Amino acid sequence: MTAPALMDLHGRRVTILGGGTGGHIFPGLAVGRVLREAGAEVRWLGTPQGLENRLVPAAGFELDRVGIRGLRGRGLSGWLAAPFRIARALWQSLAILRRHRPGCVLSMGGYAAGPAGLAARLLGIGLVIHEQNAVAGWTNRLLRPLARVVCIGFPEALRGARLTGNPVRGEIAAVPEPALRYANRTGPLRLLVIGGSQGAAVFNQVVPEALARLPKSLRPDVRHQAGRQLQPAQNNYKTVGVAAEIAEFVDDMAAAWAWADFAICRAGALTVAELAAAGVPAILVPLPGAVDDHQTANAHSLTGHGAGWLMPQSEFTAERLAERIGSLNRDLLLDHAVRARALHRPDAAQAVAQACAEVLA
Repeated sequence: MTAPALMDLHGRRVTILGGGTGGHIFPGLAVGRVLREAGAEVRWLGTPQGLENRLVPAAGFELDRVGIRGLRGRGLSGWLAAPFRIARALWQSLAILRRHRPGCVLSMGGYAAGPAGLAARLLGIGLVIHEQNAVAGWTNRLLRPLARVVCIGFPEALRGARLTGNPVRGEIAAVPEPALRYANRTGPLRLLVIGGSQGAAVFNQVVPEALARLPKSLRPDVRHQAGRQLQPAQNNYKTVGVAAEIAEFVDDMAAAWAWADFAICRAGALTVAELAAAGVPAILVPLPGAVDDHQTANAHSLTGHGAGWLMPQSEFTAERLAERIGSLNRDLLLDHAVRARALHRPDAAQAVAQACAEVLA
């Protein structure tokens, strides 16, 4: 069902909460653009250390910051200090929201979302939350009773919530459909490996070794995004004698998805949403330490519909990966790509923006 057109939001103010990783930021930016196009004044509230400090100003939004970090992995001293840090972040959030007086606060998750979401409730500001993962994070679970509208990217995330899907960047949603992309392709398959900003050491090791096991006639053309693991990745490909185009970051993800026949990647909510939006089948290797194993649940949203293959990291060996890649062909990949594209919700950003508009009405 297509989301209704937004009402005129000129003179209305929205503050978006979200930060730390691209998985919280990019969906929020997509919604922010829809709200801004409808006339709303949109600001962002994040932390001093997250990716939002680069991405949000670059998108043309004003950014406010509260001083808070994640609690997991901080040890006993971190947990003892947590109440004071949360109280400080709550106080900062109250001051920021009082100053800007938004009519709606949209939480996309991340470290700032908890205290700022609570601050919104204390000030009587309508709160909308959006959960990107198939298993809800603890912040959104805590905020749910305080929210006017709860939106989810996956059906199973929070019972009784509004299913909107996960917003993606417009340029990725605009990638041509699989049938057009695959129509005249010949030659080797095209493999895109996405390691994320930190890089995935297991990808850097296993992928080159797996490709080296294949006959040259079956080896795909490879583009490997290695993040901070660039040098080890380059060394590993060189050691096994496999050619690859290796980069620290991908500047144009829309072009990268459009180029690929298939991908190897983690199963964060943003990645899964972009795979569906672009229509790219993937070998999904969920991050083993992900909270509540949410990446495996995310992956099932694709693999359960024949749009990819799940390989737990414990099974992600050079031998098994070589066997999987060797079994692929373009006809099979096109079938899986079409299935992936069918799972995309093109009006997700509009639907979340509509929830904000309802609160502003």
